[in-house]
Amino acid sequence: MKNLRPVAFWIPVILFISACAYNFVDQEGFVKVINNANAWLMGNFAWAFCLGVLVMLGVVIFLMFSKFGDVRIGGRNAAPMFDDVRYFSIVLTSIIAIGILFWATSEPLYHMTAPPESLNIQPNSPDAVVFAMSTLFIHWGFLPLAIYAIPSIMFAFAFYNMRKPYTLGSMLTPVFGDKVLGKWSQGIDAVCMYSLIAGMSASLGTGILSIAGGLKYLTKIQTGAFLWAMVDIAIVATFVISSITGLFNGIKKLSEINFVVFIFLAIFVFVFGPTFFMLNLGVEAFANHLQTFFQKAAFTGAAAGDPWAGWWTIFYWCNWLAWAPISGMFLGRISYGQTIRKAVMVIFVLPALFDILWMVIFGGAAIRMELDGGMLSQAMAAGPEFAVYALLDKYPVVEITIPIFIICMFLSYVTGSDAYTTTLGGMSTTGISPKSPEPSAKIKIFWGAIIGTVSWIMITSSGIDGVKMLSNLGGGPALVLELLICISLVKVALNPKTYDTFKNDYTEDGTPIKSVTKKAIMSEEAVIDVIMSETNDS
Repeated sequence: MKNLRPVAFWIPVILFISACAYNFVDQEGFVKVINNANAWLMGNFAWAFCLGVLVMLGVVIFLMFSKFGDVRIGGRNAAPMFDDVRYFSIVLTSIIAIGILFWATSEPLYHMTAPPESLNIQPNSPDAVVFAMSTLFIHWGFLPLAIYAIPSIMFAFAFYNMRKPYTLGSMLTPVFGDKVLGKWSQGIDAVCMYSLIAGMSASLGTGILSIAGGLKYLTKIQTGAFLWAMVDIAIVATFVISSITGLFNGIKKLSEINFVVFIFLAIFVFVFGPTFFMLNLGVEAFANHLQTFFQKAAFTGAAAGDPWAGWWTIFYWCNWLAWAPISGMFLGRISYGQTIRKAVMVIFVLPALFDILWMVIFGGAAIRMELDGGMLSQAMAAGPEFAVYALLDKYPVVEITIPIFIICMFLSYVTGSDAYTTTLGGMSTTGISPKSPEPSAKIKIFWGAIIGTVSWIMITSSGIDGVKMLSNLGGGPALVLELLICISLVKVALNPKTYDTFKNDYTEDGTPIKSVTKKAIMSEEAVIDVIMSETNDS
């Protein structure tokens, strides 16, 4: 208890327990309040979310082509923690994997059968098909990855190069100075932790429903409170144990396994599915994506009073933003030894391309099957999580592929939760530094227990949508925070030498000296040793 950061720890815990208690006392009133708050936020500030996300995209592109891209995180002599494949697999499976597994087959059907009324697109028409696929590229492509890249790069530089504390406030020191640290920093952490706890609970709830749905599909066992509890316990126990073993033991192994499974599933569906339809539709939709990029990214539906954007695009922006600041702390932490340009490539470019390819394969297969008979819509009547199982059921060796998919869902949530539990523990306690990067096992167990318990209670009381809304409410404060981080990042990128403690890594005019290429990948202990020695030298 003496190591807790009181503001950062108790505020999200008390607020979240209070919200859950309100849900049990008056569920109808709880849902009404949360829905009204979300409607107000997205109705009045849709313009801010759309413009803000586009600004973030612009900043990330600027970073890739600026001299700041040559700066190495941790100093010019820092060697990466991971090789390129492992680094990418951890990034992919920890921030976005569970989402594309769940939505790749069901979301395009929603857009195809119910496109925005204000666009006058006939449902299930060829235009609706193209609209559905190109919309997936907006929701799961470069824009959401830009939201994640901004805090990731800024935190990596602030923590390793500027030697700032393990807190979100460190990313704002180029704008406000060190006065933003302390109580202000704990307040910022508390708001973002509250959003992440709600988001993790909601994500775990949907993961439990999806995995239980797959087990029902395989075994005909009826889903219910007991099965949900068993799945919940298995997931929470696995990610807590993985987290306790340390970041470089648990998540490294899980991400490698999960990445291989992802590749297998993508190749399997591509080979045995409507291959040429996927390719043709993918090319046509990507052309439409480029043509209508700004129109879709900035669509609010205000002119026609169309609520579609609030249901989908703006809702997504709120959700991505609520998760991004704390996700960025994790991604920044594992980026030690990478150049800024390389980190942007792995966190922003490659995951976006992977997501687009995944959506072409699974989304294209789902659309083709729906056009051929409407079977997936019938399966989705029981819930969107059943769409992918209905799809795989029409492919060969379903006895193998559905269990593999369930395992992939399980590992995806465990991998992400491993990362976030460690980050939550680090933000709510003191003493986290490059020398001592892991929070205690007790605080990890606490957060895992809280998240698992709330998820089970919510899905058994039919209140999971309320938790999702709680998460999205964090998108408002997170938007302001991310825009301030953008300002910090631009200031640092324009003159990195001013902020970097490794002054010898720059020429007299402030140009970064390019690093000597190192093939060796460092162990965690070696990284810590180098960090400490470089800190002493600085």
